[in-house]
Amino acid sequence: MTGDGVPAAGTAPDPRPLTRVAAAVIVRPDGTVLLAQRPPGKAYAGYWEFPGGKLEPGETPRAALDRELNEELGIVVRDAAPWFVQRYAYAHAHVELHFFRVFAFDGEPVGHDGQAFRWQVPGRYDVAPLLPANTRVLAALELPAVYGISCAEDIGEDAFLHRATHAFAAGLRLACVREKAWPRARRDALVARLKPLADAAGAKLLLNGDADDARRMGLAGIHWPAATLMGARDRPHDLVVAASCHDARELARAGALGVDFAMLGPVHATPTHPGATPLGWEAFARLVDGCTLPVYALGGLGPGDVAHARAAGAHGVALRRAAWPVH
Repeated sequence: MTGDGVPAAGTAPDPRPLTRVAAAVIVRPDGTVLLAQRPPGKAYAGYWEFPGGKLEPGETPRAALDRELNEELGIVVRDAAPWFVQRYAYAHAHVELHFFRVFAFDGEPVGHDGQAFRWQVPGRYDVAPLLPANTRVLAALELPAVYGISCAEDIGEDAFLHRATHAFAAGLRLACVREKAWPRARRDALVARLKPLADAAGAKLLLNGDADDARRMGLAGIHWPAATLMGARDRPHDLVVAASCHDARELARAGALGVDFAMLGPVHATPTHPGATPLGWEAFARLVDGCTLPVYALGGLGPGDVAHARAAGAHGVALRRAAWPVH
């Protein structure tokens, strides 16, 4: 058993029946999220968690979400999207939490059971203690809606860095340096020029490459191609780790290794992968249904596709050229 209550790799699965729960990450336009304090008399009384409740027999997670938020908070959900699923082994129960992000609702939350509620800024929580099953969700809330992938090999270093300056100024906060056709020295020279721009904006840079190289250059993490993901036995824990996926087997492997997020595509046809068969949104939604980590949609998308991607179960969109618009 790991320190966060999740069975370690290679250990026997928990034999207890699963208690299935729908949990709501209610997000206001300003980005704050609602946390609830567990009332006296319940397990982990006094701990803070995302509101929700158990599924009734025959009930879908979305139906349970709507019912629980109405019963518990007195609100009516208008816009909610599936996010990802977490299993957690508590001493008193083995739970499967189906997390949804709720973007719009009618009414004002009121604790019908007398529990306290607080709106919190992701990454700057001032309530404690937090329920341990929510650890991964709290981290995922700090992931932005757009993940940028570098395209300097297409347009040249100077043109790319000019676009990157504007992209970071406009709010891009997560990006990957992916120049696979370049020799290492040229790639490293690009990183040396790009990193100060990202640092000044508070953006995180990942490297599509080796973990030692990412550490050497002071980057926040690495992005694994699918082949690297499938050959990995463990993930580095001192870096953010992302992975490219194309099918259910690769998504499952990313979840089993506990990477921080995945990228799945292509959703639409894209010139960078002319031989790939596009998934389309329906197939994308089927593949990410029940995933245990946040997934970005990739392929033929733009910033205007964020809402559509979220409705299909994506965390957001991964963009190559569209992340770095011309100015």
